[in-house]
Amino acid sequence: MKPFNELKPMTPMSPSADRWWPSELAHPSSTGSQDGVRYAFFPEPRRLVVEQQGKVKQYDTGAHQITGVSQQQRGIDDRTLIFVSQDGPVALASLPEVD
Repeated sequence: MKPFNELKPMTPMSPSADRWWPSELAHPSSTGSQDGVRYAFFPEPRRLVVEQQGKVKQYDTGAHQITGVSQQQRGIDDRTLIFVSQDGPVALASLPEVD
């Protein structure tokens, strides 16, 4: 098992960036990408949008304010995404998916 990749802070969105998340979410407070995974955080609707292997999914972040991400990788297709919030680490798998 590989250790966690180095934690990378999310960066503010630039106006010219590629908009890959659903348009109803407007503008994210932060976005990032790492090892072929993209993510965007929207604090007002409490949504985290993640694109993995060409699939875009939305998650309800509840009270979590997402500020960064790290990955644990056991194999090519076995990644665990861990996001960082004001309360500490939050596993993507622990957030409810939103349709």
